[in-house]
Amino acid sequence: MSKKSTENDRESSPCWEGLDAWIRGEIQRCFQDVLEEEVTAFLGRSRYERRDAIDASLGSRNGYGKPRNVTLSCGTITVRRPRVREVEERFESRLLPFFQRRTKEVNELIPELYLHGLAEGDFDLALRGLLGADAPISASTVARLKTKWQAEFREWSSRPLDALEVVYLWVDGIYVKAGLEKEKAAVLVAIAGLSDGRKVVVAVQPGHRESIESWSSFLRDLKKRGMNAPRLVIGDGHLGIWGGLRNIYPESREQRCWNHKMRNVLDKLPKKLQLDAKLCLRRVVYASSTAEAEREKARFQTWCRELDQERAASVLDRDWERMVTFFKYPEEHWRHLRTTNPVESPFASVRLRTNAAKRYKKVDNATAVLWKMLMIAERRFKRLKAPELMKRVFDGTVYIDGKDNQIDKTNQAA
Repeated sequence: MSKKSTENDRESSPCWEGLDAWIRGEIQRCFQDVLEEEVTAFLGRSRYERRDAIDASLGSRNGYGKPRNVTLSCGTITVRRPRVREVEERFESRLLPFFQRRTKEVNELIPELYLHGLAEGDFDLALRGLLGADAPISASTVARLKTKWQAEFREWSSRPLDALEVVYLWVDGIYVKAGLEKEKAAVLVAIAGLSDGRKVVVAVQPGHRESIESWSSFLRDLKKRGMNAPRLVIGDGHLGIWGGLRNIYPESREQRCWNHKMRNVLDKLPKKLQLDAKLCLRRVVYASSTAEAEREKARFQTWCRELDQERAASVLDRDWERMVTFFKYPEEHWRHLRTTNPVESPFASVRLRTNAAKRYKKVDNATAVLWKMLMIAERRFKRLKAPELMKRVFDGTVYIDGKDNQIDKTNQAA
């Protein structure tokens, strides 16, 4: 092989500095070739193959459309769609449908980045550097997506729920700056634990703070759409949810979040006592039975009174019955039922978005964006522990201190 030939091969082969451009070029050529093959398959003959007179109705090639940028996850390429004329059926490429300029993966990337706090004005700079200077993505792209999300959210909010078997329901509100009001607006959210062990978001709705009226309207809509009465509802200390629950689903049991309760108790204590108090409270929360929880509560209250901290002791008495309801359900599920963490965890990601936005023009806009973020977070939801027990709870199996009462009776009889 000659020296000149070797140098030419070296110049034409890819190198590290131009690797991205070379890969995109190869993909672009392959993409264009596949478009050509689609036309060949559609017409039933290759480019230069003559057609018979009897095949005149099968059409012919008619050049190309204008160059078109298509953004893939590996970058942006430019292709030209082949045109076909004199056909009864319109030719449409399966590889490149009409009006599509981005792949599904890129479209899913945009709300993911928005979820993690990327501002609308930053998309152009951030994604063009990653996907190429010709990537059809900008602040207006996000604005159009938000309009689309509002339409999708309205459809989602009216879907029937009668096919779901809701066992547990976690409820909470997230506050966002929206509208002209100085106060933050509340967006109410419910996540359901189903009889098959899955967790799904069932409702997202703006409310006037977390009042009884707002929660009643929220739950009334769920009931109107066919959702059954949950076996257990887990919420924080706001009275609104419990008042609304009594109005709409009075048969559902109530469990207050222990995280909120512990914060309420610790707030009544001086900082120097809070670490010891937290350790004592954890023994209450993680007791193995209702009786043990009662004993640990009494021990904690005695400790508080010895240190002249009566206010902290009395906080633990408030709503005590709601604090220990989880003992009436399978022990394997207690970790899910003690707190509103199934709602709080996705809220942590949502707050990245609300903090970046600072203020939304309308509450409805904020609600649609939060809904989309929760839909993305829902993909990562893990199933509940011991999902096989969910159906038993739904069917009304009685549990005492986490144990199936019927099984215990059978064992005692044996």
